[in-house]
Amino acid sequence: MEKEIRTFEIVDSDLRATRRGRTIEGLGIVYGKLSGDLGGFREIIKPEAIKGVLENSDILVLMNHDESRGILARSTNGKGSMESQDTNIGVKYVFEAPDTALGDEALSGVRRGDIRASSFAFTVAKDGDKWDKQADETYIRTIIKFDKIYDFSLVYRPAYQDTSVAVRSLVEIKTSEANQKIADLEEELRKKNNPPSPETEVLNSEPEVKPEDLTDYYNKLRNLIPKK
Repeated sequence: MEKEIRTFEIVDSDLRATRRGRTIEGLGIVYGKLSGDLGGFREIIKPEAIKGVLENSDILVLMNHDESRGILARSTNGKGSMESQDTNIGVKYVFEAPDTALGDEALSGVRRGDIRASSFAFTVAKDGDKWDKQADETYIRTIIKFDKIYDFSLVYRPAYQDTSVAVRSLVEIKTSEANQKIADLEEELRKKNNPPSPETEVLNSEPEVKPEDLTDYYNKLRNLIPKK
């Protein structure tokens, strides 16, 4: 499965660092809030999407999703230097910035407000999302089950949204809908160009039986009986 990346608005990420000590915490995943336009669709995450996922993921805390710079913290199957908590508003994470150049950069950046947003990388489980077409022809994707969470990242700019996987799914849905419309139009044209013959109409229709018809039919049968 290919990873996707979502970045939350500054106010939603709730990223902060203690003035004393080296603790950094943020809101990595936000539930129940409809995103902005992600390229032809908007998205919302259900709280149940994370159930059982944090405990089975190897999650890194990174800077701008760049693993090559080193890691700030890690949680493997729910244990490690990063702690996460599933709350009613989303998934919170907390860690102690390491005593490294990257840790100092993260701590200073969050304290000063230079780093103000958080994002996460994930994959969606099979059949873990659903798409709903709106009255204005746009779509809403609802994530109901993640497969894995790969990282929480501190980001300088909350602009990077990797939606290529979701966009491909949306294209498939639109293609399927278009093909169905074409099939429906072809069937409608076929019926107009090839109307049923009278014989077909007779075969496909049930005749209306009236009492006088039965009487007439009975009399005809009596006339067929040989007279003694």
